[in-house]
Amino acid sequence: MSHRTKLRAGLLSATIFTSTALATPAFAQESPDASFGNGEIIVSATRRDTTLLETPINISAIGADQLEREQIQDMRDLSAFTPGLTVIDNGARASGTIVMRGLSADDTAAGGGANGDSAIGMYLGEVPMYYDFKLIDMSRVEVLLGPQGTLYGLGTLAGAMRYMPNRPDPSKFSVEASGRVFDMAHSSDVGYSGHATLNIPLAEQIAFRTTTGYYSTPGFIDYPYLLQTPGTSLPQPGPVSNPLGSAEDQAANFTGSKDVNYDHTFTSRNQLGFVSDDFQIYVTYAYQKTKTGGRQATGGGVVGEGKYEGPWRYLEPATREGQLISLEATGNVADFMDVVFVSAYTQRKTAYRGDNTDLLLDLDYDYELFPAFSSFNQSNQKQYEYTNEVRLVSTFDSPLSFVAGAFWNRQNYRSNYDEYTPGFGAWALENWGVDIGTEDHEYSSYVRTKTDEKGLYGEATWHFTPDIQITGGLRYYKYDAWIDGGSYLPYWQDDYRSRSGSTADDGLVYKINASWNVTPDLMFWGTYSTGYRIGGVNRVAPCVLPLPPGQNLCALENELDFGPDKVKNAELGVRAQLFDKRLSFSLSGYRVGWNGIQLAGQTVNGAIGITVNGGTAVSKGIDFSFNANPFPGFNIRGNYSYLDAHLTEDVLALLSIAGGDLVDVYSGDRLPGSTKNSGALGATYEFPVGLNSVMLGWTATYMGGIYTRTGLRGGGERLPSYVMHRANITYKAENFEVALFANNIFDKYALTGVSNDLTRRNLVNDGVISRYYAQSVATPRVIGLEARIKY
Repeated sequence: MSHRTKLRAGLLSATIFTSTALATPAFAQESPDASFGNGEIIVSATRRDTTLLETPINISAIGADQLEREQIQDMRDLSAFTPGLTVIDNGARASGTIVMRGLSADDTAAGGGANGDSAIGMYLGEVPMYYDFKLIDMSRVEVLLGPQGTLYGLGTLAGAMRYMPNRPDPSKFSVEASGRVFDMAHSSDVGYSGHATLNIPLAEQIAFRTTTGYYSTPGFIDYPYLLQTPGTSLPQPGPVSNPLGSAEDQAANFTGSKDVNYDHTFTSRNQLGFVSDDFQIYVTYAYQKTKTGGRQATGGGVVGEGKYEGPWRYLEPATREGQLISLEATGNVADFMDVVFVSAYTQRKTAYRGDNTDLLLDLDYDYELFPAFSSFNQSNQKQYEYTNEVRLVSTFDSPLSFVAGAFWNRQNYRSNYDEYTPGFGAWALENWGVDIGTEDHEYSSYVRTKTDEKGLYGEATWHFTPDIQITGGLRYYKYDAWIDGGSYLPYWQDDYRSRSGSTADDGLVYKINASWNVTPDLMFWGTYSTGYRIGGVNRVAPCVLPLPPGQNLCALENELDFGPDKVKNAELGVRAQLFDKRLSFSLSGYRVGWNGIQLAGQTVNGAIGITVNGGTAVSKGIDFSFNANPFPGFNIRGNYSYLDAHLTEDVLALLSIAGGDLVDVYSGDRLPGSTKNSGALGATYEFPVGLNSVMLGWTATYMGGIYTRTGLRGGGERLPSYVMHRANITYKAENFEVALFANNIFDKYALTGVSNDLTRRNLVNDGVISRYYAQSVATPRVIGLEARIKY
């Protein structure tokens, strides 16, 4: 390593000392880019290569080998291996709900979830990413917990996740292909997937790299009570005591569909790279499309459905599609600094259909008086972002180093939403004498938003000695958000009623941190930092006053927008290697104060979900991880997190329950969506077999109980804790591998989320049982065979 490279590595380690979480040496070692020098793990989370003991940053890194071995295909699989991270798996209809260090006050969800979270910055390399692309051809995944806004373009509240792809290599031609076939318990289909990566040198310094894959994951949830003829068939042919009626009633009204929560995903990522010692350019195009037929959820037995059955009246297909085009350019100026420029365009399109019957019943408009009443909704969203960032990173020889950058992002969002009630118009004319037409189009709305975020950020580091350093960082942010929307009730109105609104804010966040490498094998570090999440406009059609008669689903003036929320984060940590580097560990303790929390509220008209600000909270805990190599070929790794996240201020009228009443929450109430205790323990043993080798692997993961609502109030519940096991046996040759793997070996039935609350679970409206309540369930046992070749 040259003197300049050593210096750049040292400057980097000081420059990016960000708060909280612990490094996970057990996982960082797996990455091809996390190489070993004299037993030291090399990572590049700080945009320069450093050992973990030189890098005072809160990082967990999962390398390429472990991504493959543990069958980690997307972000939903990451939480079991990352301290301080909870990812609620709600199936293919969404990317999963991510909670870092307990910073969530929203109710859990079932069979849906978030397709983005502004509290967390997602990256593909250096490019902000707004879609959950599959984890194929990755060098590693890095998870950074705590505010990152003084070093990264995205200003984050909770942390950042970085997908680090393998890059085009002009030095050699290579090809890699992988395929797997597997059986899933409680499913009638066989799953399969495969992907191939091709690296093609085009010139001395130019190469093209492409990776493409297809995933066909079978479903395991059945919908046995679909309506044969909506508007005619009876959704509940029997009384409350026997809601589904006799076998003859069911045969006359219902049809069924099996394994509806399948996941069919096509993905492709293509990179053109120009690579030299002082200048690199990467142009990337990524595309992914996912289709599914229903929720990964059940109704909790509300009408007598089974363990892996959903009680809903309509199939609920969804399509999610994402595209990314980006340019990343890095050049060195006279050995003084690196100049990094990133420009990207991201587009997401989603289309959903869902059973809407219970929403309309819950609004209590007497629709249930129509015996064949049912409803479905159709929604389409399009979101696209333009991102530009310039960053300067010092490379000169000096005790002083710096990073400085400018960031701009524009996010546009478009949504169209419609609700239909088959057969209701004809029934209303006959029974109510009200002529509302026969098109059965009950409600329609549109929303258009635009949000501009700008930021100036930087950090400076002073090395008092080669082993002691202090860093200060600052960020100025500003955002402007605008909304236009309208709603239309075809039964009662002649046209759309629409209006617009806007909001804006700005502010400062900062960071100070220090570290001390006591010896080459022992480092202490500490940090104090602040972070933010921008505010914005609620994606709900604004109310036009005076309100028209009948149903209204819209936002009043004070419900149109919400402000930023902020955190103050403090952490102390230690990282060490012992016994001639056969044992490494990391331990940290943290406390995060959270103010102006962005909470899930609802509109007065129509009880539509919106974001509001209110209350304060604290999150505090301990993260620990270790990696041990007691003898050659044998590795033991593990992690444990303890988290206590609760309100420190009362919030009145926060939670909605059946009947429209609102419930208060109080200081000390535990926040929902994350577990207090979680951890993982795994081991691998690799031994020679002739000229090749066999590796045996086993991992157990523990997920503690999760609250579905703040403080279990308003019909909240505690989801039971669970342990899951996975194992693999891999035969490894020079150019190929064959593996037998099993996930959730003991077929554990686990609940991962809940939609709505217990007050709606057994709700009855004029003799009609509500099916509003839903429980997401974990993927059952999977056993499969995988083969991989590489040349």
